[in-house]
Amino acid sequence: MQIGFIGLGKMGGNMVERLLRGGHSLIVANRDPEPIQRAVSLGAVGCGSLAELVTKLLSRRAIWLMVPAGDATEQVIADLSRVLSPGDVVIDGGNSRYQTTIERAAALRAKGIHLLDIGTSGGIWGLKEGYCQMIGGDMDAFRYVEPAIKTLAPENGYLHVGASGSGHLVKMVHNGIEYGLMQAYAEGFEILKSSPFGLDLPAIAKLWQHGSVVRSWLLDLAASALNRDPDLSSIPAYVEDTGEGRWTVQEALDLGVPAPVISAALYARFASRKPEAFGLKLLSALRHEFGGHATGGK
Repeated sequence: MQIGFIGLGKMGGNMVERLLRGGHSLIVANRDPEPIQRAVSLGAVGCGSLAELVTKLLSRRAIWLMVPAGDATEQVIADLSRVLSPGDVVIDGGNSRYQTTIERAAALRAKGIHLLDIGTSGGIWGLKEGYCQMIGGDMDAFRYVEPAIKTLAPENGYLHVGASGSGHLVKMVHNGIEYGLMQAYAEGFEILKSSPFGLDLPAIAKLWQHGSVVRSWLLDLAASALNRDPDLSSIPAYVEDTGEGRWTVQEALDLGVPAPVISAALYARFASRKPEAFGLKLLSALRHEFGGHATGGK
């Protein structure tokens, strides 16, 4: 099928390549022209603006967005809403907050335009392995773009989960779980590294990949990273978050659902960014004040 595609970053560019390999026709646009040139070399048609992209698409148009959540997505959807026609389909494949997606879908629906929210997981490996897709929105719109979704996914790797916003909700919780899993691996390997046995961490990671109950794709990635750099000397101890973990914790609070593991994993990321955290300094000072304990790790 013919698909407009906006946003050719690490994931978007690979998704376009996978769609082209699957025989689809791609009309692409991107703020930076360099990724457009690469997509064109693979068989896509490049555009210099959203307006040009829209004019090159046949009706019924389907336009897939892989742009950063927040203002960037808001602006692109607003621009498209002014030039698209009733029946057209906009796909937000980024990590938008699901409540915002519900509002955007209602605004577009008033103009006869469909919004599908497709939470997309797969990272930079998706080109080869496929992308797991969690889809919310109108069923007719989903069926219309399902050929493209199927091309992007591995076997059994996509599901229409419900109404507008549900795809982004499921992806949000998926990423919250990811926070907890990654934190558990990080803490476990730090305990192993701190033990008195001089353990071979790459070898242990490789061992756990075979028959262990904690084997997973994340463990495979940990084994790969440790094999390249056993001490991780080239990696700074600073862990960013892109919002979904915070949203998951907030959703848990709003629903009254205890989520201590995901919450702790989020706070651990915050702590990683403050090696000289004021709160930890105060903690050390209090120990000194009431008990005369030495400060500075002595």
